[in-house]
Amino acid sequence: MNIANFVDFQNVWLAYNDELLAQNHYAVEDINLQVKQGEFIAIVGPSGCGKSTFMKLTTGLKRPSKGQIFVDGQPVTGPLKISGMAFQAPSLLPWRTTLDNVLLPLEIVEPFRTQFKKRKAEFAERASKLLRTVGLGGYEDKYPWQLSGGMQQRASICRALIHEPKMLLLDEPFGALDAFTREELWCILRDLWTEQKFNVILVTHDLRESVFLADTVYVMSKSPGRFVVKKEIDLPRPRDLEVTYTPQFTHIVHELRGHIGAIRQTVAVINQ
Repeated sequence: MNIANFVDFQNVWLAYNDELLAQNHYAVEDINLQVKQGEFIAIVGPSGCGKSTFMKLTTGLKRPSKGQIFVDGQPVTGPLKISGMAFQAPSLLPWRTTLDNVLLPLEIVEPFRTQFKKRKAEFAERASKLLRTVGLGGYEDKYPWQLSGGMQQRASICRALIHEPKMLLLDEPFGALDAFTREELWCILRDLWTEQKFNVILVTHDLRESVFLADTVYVMSKSPGRFVVKKEIDLPRPRDLEVTYTPQFTHIVHELRGHIGAIRQTVAVINQ
């Protein structure tokens, strides 16, 4: 294992239960993936290819049937405390204010949990600062039903980052938002990552999103999922939205779309 790799998958296979394992029916197979410290990667591919399964393996919510996973130099043997997660649905608790929703991980995760009452004012200031960073200053006392979808997703990202994780995992976080709000949140995520340089693993169906945000984009094949393409995004940083209108950007998006189209055609031929 190379210690410079923050995430290291070594020949990882996963079957969801013993019966499927006995039938050699895997959800993901033969995953070898190395992610450098501070790297932003995106994973794209057709629906049902195992992108979310990969996320569960990375966070320790699922254990591999075969192979080993290391994160931050340690073998993954159970749920990780050093990661934060945000999903397509913001899943904010409706009875808690924006501030209290963001503070939730600090009430649950050690070592913050035992210090929470004593340090609540300090933690609340940290949460307020994070909310101001994403444009939600002044919304601390609002409830989720008083926020737009985009605002809820910003709060969700703040909640994922409040305990200052070393890794942020994002599963289709902007998929339910309109195009304008989505691009706005791309820029917010870009700025947070640029400032703090935590590792990011983004699962998305949006190829433009993956190319705009990531250092490296991986394409997954249809189930059983495996990585079939690794594309390093050679666009200079910092990137602003203007880059999405350039021929170079469009060329990369078309190249990735071609790979996914080829995967779909292969599957269609097999199923005929």
